[in-house]
Amino acid sequence: MNAFILCMSLALMFAFVSVVFSMLIVRELQKRKVEINFFFLKLYLPKYAHQYKEITLKETGKVGPLFFGWLVSINAAWVFAILGLVLR
Repeated sequence: MNAFILCMSLALMFAFVSVVFSMLIVRELQKRKVEINFFFLKLYLPKYAHQYKEITLKETGKVGPLFFGWLVSINAAWVFAILGLVLR
């Protein structure tokens, strides 16, 4: 299999996983009565992820698992996309 296709496929997969984690984070924030701006959601998503981190840290003493899932998946998507473009 071509390295470019493999890297881009992994980048798309991780991007999809990142979207799922983003939706779950937004849902958790809505449960906690945090106001979400859906018009600028893509722009504010890092802010919301860090709000989720702060809130779960205060509530439980640990960072919520959705934060790490989002962080790893979004960074993996970027890494594989850049790697795919370099290997092209």
